[in-house]
Amino acid sequence: MVEKQVKSILFVCLGNICRSPLAEGVFRAVLAERGLDGEFTIDSAGTGGWHAGSAPDPRSIAVAAQHGIDIAAQQARKVVPADFERFDLILAMDRSNADDLRALAPQQAQDRVELFLGHVTDRPQDVPDPYYGGEDGFLVVYRMIREASEALADRISEPASEPLSGHASSTM
Repeated sequence: MVEKQVKSILFVCLGNICRSPLAEGVFRAVLAERGLDGEFTIDSAGTGGWHAGSAPDPRSIAVAAQHGIDIAAQQARKVVPADFERFDLILAMDRSNADDLRALAPQQAQDRVELFLGHVTDRPQDVPDPYYGGEDGFLVVYRMIREASEALADRISEPASEPLSGHASSTM
């Protein structure tokens, strides 16, 4: 894996209406709280295009609003080939999303695709899709995303001397 500093992140779920827009909004809020807003390119997308142009799920909007985050203006979109060039890190919400992304990614971008919780917590775990559940599922997902977003902000705002992978660099 090429060691480089992360300056752009794409959050990806299936339809880009529940988990990934919430992750985009939460991560933007975490960056703003740390005075890092404007230093990173942040976006979200879905592996499917069924909801393209739609606002996030009302339950995602509501749970974000309960925590002072406004995601209502976001619009769902499908991952496009240019995303694999534009983003340094593409974080999938679950293993199925990661598999779909790797199938779409050109060979030189394969290492940009990672499982969101696996990347930031070293625990390869899915962010469950709350779409077919109740509002309580959205709160659980919010909490997972918030914790992971804090860890991600810690990781990417560390000095550039620490590699993205977290392993010591062999080039000194």
